[in-house]
Amino acid sequence: MSALLEARGIRKVFAGGDGQPLEVLSGIDLEVRRGEVVAIVGASGAGKSTLLHLLGALDRATAGDVWLDGSRYADLDAIALADIRNRKLGFVFQFHHLLREFSALENVMMPLLIAGMPARGARARAEELLAQVGLAGRMSHRPAELSGGEQQRCAVARALVHDPSLVLADEPSGNLDHANSERLHDNFFRLAREFETAVVVATHSRPLAGRADRILWLEDGRITAVESVDAIP
Repeated sequence: MSALLEARGIRKVFAGGDGQPLEVLSGIDLEVRRGEVVAIVGASGAGKSTLLHLLGALDRATAGDVWLDGSRYADLDAIALADIRNRKLGFVFQFHHLLREFSALENVMMPLLIAGMPARGARARAEELLAQVGLAGRMSHRPAELSGGEQQRCAVARALVHDPSLVLADEPSGNLDHANSERLHDNFFRLAREFETAVVVATHSRPLAGRADRILWLEDGRITAVESVDAIP
């Protein structure tokens, strides 16, 4: 399989509280193949979220380059990057970021409407995805009327509704209990495999990491491969 996502020499430096530079990522190299699931694990504050933001064109690296499907982010202007995010990327965050004034159905339709799909087609596709995550009877409910697990499953449906090439997930089950986490993981991986979507997930969850094709440990700004969850430091 060819590499869908490539990152080369990724560095990210922030200004620390004392005004001194704080290097969070120190020359990260990463490849993700089409349809592959990669888990990034590491201690809190290790830079997992920062790395996902760079891979998702939500922030720019201090140094290094990211390519998605052959397009180098550094060569793209703001409009082109927004188009990449809308068409080829899906995002699932620890906090679902659903629009509270809209129903579950409307939230999942949103990426398709933004991409210009007619409302009828967007509704049909969103209904299909919501049914696949077990929310067929909850489509008209707003986020406040859904449980935490239902909100995250809605967020997964929204991330996958436009058939992205890559989904970036940041602690997707971090706020859920064990039962809801397992259900979310089941839905997430089943749909990712079905759509042949590549996934990069940052997580503290060993069960979630254990389901990935590869596990990477992030520490001191660098990543190293881990053979199994039992080998996670």
